[in-house]
Amino acid sequence: MSKIKIATVGPIPRDTIITHKGETIKKYGCITHPTIALSKLLGDDGLVFPVTHINKEDEPPIKELFQPYPNINTAGLYTHHDRGTIIELKFLDQNNREEKQLSKMAPITPEDVKPFLDVDAFVFVPVTDFEIELETLKYIKQNSKALIIFDAHGPTSRVDENGARVRKLWEDKNDWLPYIDVLKMNLEESQFSWCQDENILNSYDDQYTDHLDDFAEYALSKNVNTLYITLDSRGCLSYHKENGETRKEFIKSVWVDNVVDTTGCGDSFAGGLAYGLALYKDRIKAAQYANLMGALRTQGTGFDVFKNKDESDKIIQEYYSS
Repeated sequence: MSKIKIATVGPIPRDTIITHKGETIKKYGCITHPTIALSKLLGDDGLVFPVTHINKEDEPPIKELFQPYPNINTAGLYTHHDRGTIIELKFLDQNNREEKQLSKMAPITPEDVKPFLDVDAFVFVPVTDFEIELETLKYIKQNSKALIIFDAHGPTSRVDENGARVRKLWEDKNDWLPYIDVLKMNLEESQFSWCQDENILNSYDDQYTDHLDDFAEYALSKNVNTLYITLDSRGCLSYHKENGETRKEFIKSVWVDNVVDTTGCGDSFAGGLAYGLALYKDRIKAAQYANLMGALRTQGTGFDVFKNKDESDKIIQEYYSS
């Protein structure tokens, strides 16, 4: 059997994080989470290709971070622009945070992904709306058979004139959706993708789900194959078309008692989707891996929280067989 190949695409920000418990954490984030999670899951059976632009000074520590994982290929760590991402995150509570962007990465272009067109899946996890060019998704669609998994955090976030990362409506989604196979978002991002009133940006309701079915119908009509919407600790919803009818399924979360750090949970979730879809071609199995990767991410501040395939499969079997 040939090895599974997955490209993780987005920034590797140099993060300073203040947790909701007042702890200060300094680390490299975003695609480091799905990259290492996938590396552990794949083991000898696959390769992971992080694709990003970073500052030249960050190249040695990032390569050192990936060095313990021999199945991570670092050919896509680009430094020729010397433009990476630097971010400060302050959590107000377990799930909500203030974000400040101190440096912007150069956007990912078709030329950047060209060496990786033979992968089984691209996982795009942009943090803000300028990091991935639409032409890049179009280029992959035209030149690769790879599955395109896309996190909506990017197009529902922007950087204001003071460097603060703030929410925005996804107004140009019609341009993007035809080039996305699997769309992943949280409940807040789904509201910002569907609602046309900017007042919602200041009045997010984590219990409001009335729009989800309508948004799912819309996204699937634009050529999205599967829509996943995470519902924080409750689990996630999956939508897809089957025999012309929309099918909606709920996949419960993997429960954890103590949440240490939620940074990177959504990114890790996207990595789990890529693994389940690339290996099993199964939407529900993919959601189970995604839920597990997101849950494991909360269990510490380092990357030792992630498990290998055997350990992960054991948890999934025990948790989802009941």
